[in-house]
Amino acid sequence: MNTASRPSRAETPIAFIKAMVRAYERRGMDPSGALEKAQIAPNLLRQTNARVTALQMEWMSEAAMRELDDEALGWFSRRLPWGSYGMLVRASLTAPDLGVALQRWCRHHNLLTEDIRLQASSARGVACIELQERTDLGEMREFCTVSVLRNVLGVACWLTDSRIALTGTELHFAAPAHADSYRVLFDGPCRFDAPVSRLCIDSGYLQLPVRRDEAALQHMLQRALLLTVRPYRRDRLLVERVRQALAEHPEHGRNAEELAAWLNLSPRTLHRQLQEEGASLQQLKDSVRQQRARELLLRTRKSIKQVAAEVGYSNEKSFIRAFKNWTNTTPEAFRSDGSDN
Repeated sequence: MNTASRPSRAETPIAFIKAMVRAYERRGMDPSGALEKAQIAPNLLRQTNARVTALQMEWMSEAAMRELDDEALGWFSRRLPWGSYGMLVRASLTAPDLGVALQRWCRHHNLLTEDIRLQASSARGVACIELQERTDLGEMREFCTVSVLRNVLGVACWLTDSRIALTGTELHFAAPAHADSYRVLFDGPCRFDAPVSRLCIDSGYLQLPVRRDEAALQHMLQRALLLTVRPYRRDRLLVERVRQALAEHPEHGRNAEELAAWLNLSPRTLHRQLQEEGASLQQLKDSVRQQRARELLLRTRKSIKQVAAEVGYSNEKSFIRAFKNWTNTTPEAFRSDGSDN
C-alpha cells in the first residue's frame, strides 16, 4: 500500500470508523485486519475527537465491505452483498438525464432494503433527495444517513461529469460532537434536528445529460468508494472538454498531437487523464462521430458519401462499416426508419 499518497488532512470523524467496528462486533468478527489495512491505530477508537483521512476511510470501508459481504456496512436489517451499489448505478446509466437517473436510483434502492426509503422530488426550482427512516437505525443512523446521501450525490456528479453544488442539507439527528466536520462532508448550509434527512440542489441540474457508459462504469467500480468518501472536485472533466473540442473543432481531432496542442496538454497527459476518467480518445471520437452522423442522416438530405466525409471518413465503405458497428444497422436503414433509438 502506497502511504505516500495519503492526504495530509484528516477530516473524517473517527465515529464512522467506530460504526464499522460495531458492524464487525454484531457479526462476531474481528475488525483488526481491516483497521491494519487502513493504517488506523486501535487507540484512535478511544479518542472522541480523532479524525482519519479520506484515503484511510476508503481503505477501511472497502476492507469491511468485503469481509462482511455488506456494502451497507451494518446499517440495515439485512446485508447488501458486494456489487449492490454498482447495480444501482448500472440501472441509472441509460437514463437520458440526471432527473430520470435519480428517480431510478431511488426506486431501485428502495427494492434493496425496507429500513429506509429514498425519494427524489422537485418543486419551485429546488430538487431534493429525501431519506425517510422506516425502522429505528439506532447507533447507525448518522453513519447510514451521511453515507447514503453522499453516495447518491457522488453518483449524480459522476453520471453527469460535473460537480453539483448543494443548496442545503438537512439531517434527522442532533448535531454530533464532530459537527464541524460537516463543512467538509456537505457543501452549503447544513441543519441538524430536521424532521427528515435530505439534500437539495438547484433543479436545473436535473436537465444535465448522463455522460457515462458501460466502459466508464467498469473503470469507476474499481474505486467506487471515491464517490462517497471524497468530494467531486472538477466542474468539467477532460472527457467533456475533449468531446466538445471534437464536436466544435473536428479539424483538431485528426490525431492526438493536434488535439492535445489545442487543449494545451501533452499527448501523454491527454491519454493518461482520459484513461483515469475511464475513457479513450478513440471512444470519444467514435461517440462524437456517431452523434453527428445520426443528426445528418435524420435532419438533412445529404448523401451517405457526403455524411461520411462530414464526420471524418475518407471513404463511404469505412463509414458504413463503422456505422453498423455503432447501431447494428446501415445508414440507409437508419434514415428510412426515421428514428435515432
